[in-house]
Amino acid sequence: VQLQAFGGGLVQAGGSLRLSCAASGSTFSINLMGWYRQAPGKQRELVARITSIISGGRTNYADSVKGRFTISRDYAKNMVHLQMDSLKPEDTAVYYCNAVAFDGGRWSDYWGQGTEVTVSS
Repeated sequence: VQLQAFGGGLVQAGGSLRLSCAASGSTFSINLMGWYRQAPGKQRELVARITSIISGGRTNYADSVKGRFTISRDYAKNMVHLQMDSLKPEDTAVYYCNAVAFDGGRWSDYWGQGTEVTVSS
């Protein structure tokens, strides 16, 4: 599974950005897709994720982004999106697309290259 993320950039506080991630390769094996972020000097943390359509397309979010971020998934195009509204300076981080796939007899994590989001105050 290969992941290509895009859509980051610089935005003022209160603004919006939309991140997208396209999966390729053994996409039929993917269950979860989501976004993580890592701010300077901090550990990578989950932002939001969404299950496969077979699993009901259930979503979960970090408490810090609930009500502001929305994750969605285009199952036909093997893409996941993250709509980020009401952005805050503390949302500044490198955002990584993630997929969890059953490949080679085991569950594995796959990561995109990261896209930088900077929110100015």
